[in-house]
Amino acid sequence: MTQISITLDQNSRAQFCNNAAYCVGTGRMGLALHQEYLDELTYVQQQAGFSFIRGHGLFCDDMAIYQPYTDEQGVQHEYYNFTYLDRVVDQYLKRGIRPFLELGFMPKAMASGKQTIFYWEGNTTPPADEGKWAALVRATIAHLANRYGREEVALWPCEVWNEPNLPGFWENADKEKYLRLYAVTAAAVKDVLPEMRVGGPAICGGTGSQEWVDDFLRFCRDENVPLDFVTRHAYMGQQTIRSGRYTYHEMCPVSYTYEEMKRTREIIDSYEEYRGMPMHITEFNTSYNPLCPIHDTNLNAAYIAGLLACLGDVAASYSYWTFGDVFEELGVPPRPFHGGFGMVAGGLIPKPTLWTFAFFNRLKGTPVYRDEHAVLVRNEDGSIEGVCWNLCREDKDDLLVSIALEEAEERTLLVRMVDEDCCNPLRVWHEMGEPQSLSGDELAFLRAAAQPAHASRLLAKGEPAQLRLSRNAVAHFVIRPYRPQTEYGYDYRWYMEHY
Repeated sequence: MTQISITLDQNSRAQFCNNAAYCVGTGRMGLALHQEYLDELTYVQQQAGFSFIRGHGLFCDDMAIYQPYTDEQGVQHEYYNFTYLDRVVDQYLKRGIRPFLELGFMPKAMASGKQTIFYWEGNTTPPADEGKWAALVRATIAHLANRYGREEVALWPCEVWNEPNLPGFWENADKEKYLRLYAVTAAAVKDVLPEMRVGGPAICGGTGSQEWVDDFLRFCRDENVPLDFVTRHAYMGQQTIRSGRYTYHEMCPVSYTYEEMKRTREIIDSYEEYRGMPMHITEFNTSYNPLCPIHDTNLNAAYIAGLLACLGDVAASYSYWTFGDVFEELGVPPRPFHGGFGMVAGGLIPKPTLWTFAFFNRLKGTPVYRDEHAVLVRNEDGSIEGVCWNLCREDKDDLLVSIALEEAEERTLLVRMVDEDCCNPLRVWHEMGEPQSLSGDELAFLRAAAQPAHASRLLAKGEPAQLRLSRNAVAHFVIRPYRPQTEYGYDYRWYMEHY
């Protein structure tokens, strides 16, 4: 068993920038027209409470924004339809979450080519007429500002395209054409709403990705192109193993992913003009494939805990891809558990990773301790709150965390535990026989099996709080002073002592 002993006093301090609640990902905006999508988002917001949501497909044909037509005289007119956009944004705001706009993909009627990506065929070619593209961007931002207010919409970050360094997402991964698209798009945004923040290049990792960031920054500096933040993505999957439709990976260590993000941070800071500029990781996860079983596991929850503990050192936000499994990149999800990106499986079954975010998003106090297994904060009421995790890549040792406090008084330890025994809906589903369609009873059972275990302990004066974490467990805990408010004559122990 691995043991960690933590001793805290009033002067204890640690570095921990908790930006986990800033943003979360969604597949594409058009999915918000589905009721189950909205149910999943409502549930995730109740449990974890994110501020922004970012996804693809704002200008794809299913959102029906770009609707040019030819009149009876044969004259072509530009026309924009914001009916679906209004519905989607209204539903987001109703749930207390704002759009982190991703400007893409290309409307087919405006595209220069026929290349598409995903089951829903998002067009990934440059515009045939950049003037029409700029007009579309201006019209969309102007509509949003008029409907929701300039001050409100100015709060919504605006990102140009998605992963242009990959040929599937941007035809031929043509850097020069992307830089031109960025310049035209950023200028269009600023024409309408100068105070709106705009950024890019939204690159994914891999060979040459850091060069993309460097070239992008140099271009913006040299051409005096508006830039308010830098974006990139982070995935941990390495070697790919295929079995049927499913993908498996070796995962790089948390430290490797952190160092990759740190290198991007250093590139940004190497430019005097951009030193300290916010970096948003607008997608991150373990695997980059939506049919990878790791996403449904407790192992995923432990990996993500390790990332949430450190990414705030270098990034203003890190958006988990995605909040739910209503998602269609490779088609409609076929089974309740299929390795989807989401924190919630089909049927509104929370996965372990949801609780990792719920736990971290509760941490609001002053950081007092951090290592590769735990983060602790001190709250204004004097309580100690924290998250600890036991990421097991190879060994199966339990982790014992012991926390001693300088002040000697009775305390209460409250623990929420997620591990492979008490909160593992994937295993329960497997032991049910992996049904493709769930009965009402099966669904209710899985939802109950997906809840964290709750425990409490009354600590004597000077007694350290101890938490034992099994393989890939993630736990949230609060250590608070014991302040009994008993009533004369009431004794909850009476029957235990007399029967």
